[in-house]
Amino acid sequence: MDPRLTRHFDACNNAILPGERIAFAIGTAQVGWVQPAVARALADFPGMTVGARRATLATAAAGTLHAIGRALAEQGFCRWRNEAFDVRARGDGPVLATLDRGALPVFGVLAAGVHVNGLVQRPDGLHLWIARRAADKALDPGKLDHLVAGGIPAGLTPHQTVVKEAAEEAGVPAALAATAVETGLVSYSMERPEGLRRDWLICYDLLLPADFVPYATDGEVESFELWPVAKVLERVLDTDDFKFNVNLVLIDLFQRLGIASVRKARALPWTRQGAVAPCTPFIKPQAGPRRWGFPLIRPGWAGRLRREAGLRHHRNRRRSYPESAGAGSAGRSAAADPAASPD
Repeated sequence: MDPRLTRHFDACNNAILPGERIAFAIGTAQVGWVQPAVARALADFPGMTVGARRATLATAAAGTLHAIGRALAEQGFCRWRNEAFDVRARGDGPVLATLDRGALPVFGVLAAGVHVNGLVQRPDGLHLWIARRAADKALDPGKLDHLVAGGIPAGLTPHQTVVKEAAEEAGVPAALAATAVETGLVSYSMERPEGLRRDWLICYDLLLPADFVPYATDGEVESFELWPVAKVLERVLDTDDFKFNVNLVLIDLFQRLGIASVRKARALPWTRQGAVAPCTPFIKPQAGPRRWGFPLIRPGWAGRLRREAGLRHHRNRRRSYPESAGAGSAGRSAAADPAASPD
């Protein structure tokens, strides 16, 4: 694989664990990693036992974790987001507690999210809707992003989150967003300014009508543009313009399309037959090089996920898409808003 792509893998898998951190557990289940300063602060809370290598919250006190996170935010350890997320030992494991989204990196707790490739089939080839994050976003302001992406709140499934986020971020009608097809999963462990990011990203493809134009509804996105897939690949290869984890999901898309260069992307023929087979939620990772149980993303990862999910393969590895839906299934159309037409 082109080193200009694999550099994104390295950037997102830069955490060395445990390093200075000690394990954080709920009962007997390890759910994260915490810095010594955080461990010392945790020692003051009822139900918490802190040792040299492990901080443990008693199972009976698991319901207090959300309040503990709020207290740590008030002490300056993290930013309070007022969004509860489920806490699990594994991405496909049972929910053990809830914790505010802003506190997840401080505890090094696994966070699950969804990323949606907004695809449009045009006569001149496949295009993707690209969002630009608002300049006032606390994290990665102004970076390029997916049409739809977001963390999975407590109590929601990945697919429910896709429908919710699609309406909130891009004005995608629920009936259209519900047609998104799950394609796989990428994971990483990354040191970030906000703490340790241990993320599972469930990837989706959403085929949109040619006349659909997204629009920002919640202020998180500054603008949307429709790009040819070759332009997207070129930007991922040569720049860091995309938000760090968006690159990984796009590389998975490039692998599934069978394109390894801008030249191939521009020459890629497109057919309109066939359907995309669904896959099961929360695909379990295969064995491989690990940093605390999370496989590094590496060449062949997407292929293994596809095989485990039972996704259909084409001989040339290029995805076939069905005919786009008619204008009736879209929200606003380019015809209805000429000023919003893509470049």
